[in-house]
Amino acid sequence: MNDFSFKITGKDKNTRARAGILTTPCGKILTPAFVPVATKAAVKGMDFNRLEEIGFDILMVNTYHLFLRPGHKVVAKAGGLHKFANWRRPLMTDSGGFQVFSLGFGLEHGVGKIGFFPGKTKAAAPGRKKLVEIDEEGASFVSFLDGSRHRITPEKSIEIQRALGADIIFAFDECTSPLASYEYTAQATARTHRWAKRCLKVFKGGSQAMFGIVQGGAYKDLRIESARVIGAMPFFGIGVGGSLGKTKREMRRVLDWTLPVLPEEKPRHLLGIGEISDIFEAVERGADLFDCVIPTRLARHGVALTKKGRVNLANGKFLTDQKPIEKECLCQTCRKHSRAYLSHLTRSKEILGIMLLTEHNLFFMKKLMTDVRQAILDGGFSAFKKKMLR
Repeated sequence: MNDFSFKITGKDKNTRARAGILTTPCGKILTPAFVPVATKAAVKGMDFNRLEEIGFDILMVNTYHLFLRPGHKVVAKAGGLHKFANWRRPLMTDSGGFQVFSLGFGLEHGVGKIGFFPGKTKAAAPGRKKLVEIDEEGASFVSFLDGSRHRITPEKSIEIQRALGADIIFAFDECTSPLASYEYTAQATARTHRWAKRCLKVFKGGSQAMFGIVQGGAYKDLRIESARVIGAMPFFGIGVGGSLGKTKREMRRVLDWTLPVLPEEKPRHLLGIGEISDIFEAVERGADLFDCVIPTRLARHGVALTKKGRVNLANGKFLTDQKPIEKECLCQTCRKHSRAYLSHLTRSKEILGIMLLTEHNLFFMKKLMTDVRQAILDGGFSAFKKKMLR
């Protein structure tokens, strides 16, 4: 890992927020950073050239999906993900551990990583059959594509990620449900620690660095213990994964317990979180990296991100609105198109509408993180957070 480093270049005086530079063989990532999700080696609705022009330093690719299709061996024969997808900047691959949850208890319990929020969103109807079974050695999956069965162990996850060739990879873990009992969460957390050791044993390093993953659900003693155990292992960085509780308040508590225990000198990645308010809360507590599908998913539903909140362009009232999404935004969508046109595209279900809104939302996220970083370096993070969330 000689080509990998992480340097903290600035800290906020009033919080744990920090700015840094994460260096990899394929380039540098200025932190705090939002990492767009390129699930199948593609960001939905966005060309990689435009992502580079906007200034994104790194993408997150899904190990499980590429394992199923086209197959990690196909990607390896093509020269690895960078050549296969023609993305020369840094890449991350998750371990497949999230699918242990999403295709398992996520289906059975009908929940996501942070459960559901009463009065705002409803939990999915529980009772669907799980597509994954977990044991001490690993996880057995039923493919959602064709029903075929597959086996992923810690060793297999590292083998797949080595073949894919991303710069940063993650240890295989068991992501737990917000509805899991204390007893089960304790078992899964201990299993994650054992799997982490197995991942390290077969990890070859070289042109890759590996992050371990802290588990423990929304239970204080388990989170602190996991942060200590994973933090003491020779990982380059640390991911905070698993269930973050049933409410955003619980999520903040989990971060309050976890992040202060982690080694100061290692980069910290909050897995699967990308709501703007959540990013501010996590940065304030010392997180460095975030990946989430929210900006692109919202675009596919006609929703634009702005400093004043979300704008649902599917609403017919925007059909006569000749203003851009956001007047001061410098993205190509805002410079060239009106809310009226975007509303028309969205309501007509035109693919171009998805593309234009995706560009705006990702441009918004990149600009936001640039401003967050500068606020930390200038000593004004708290004031900036208050202004943005107001």
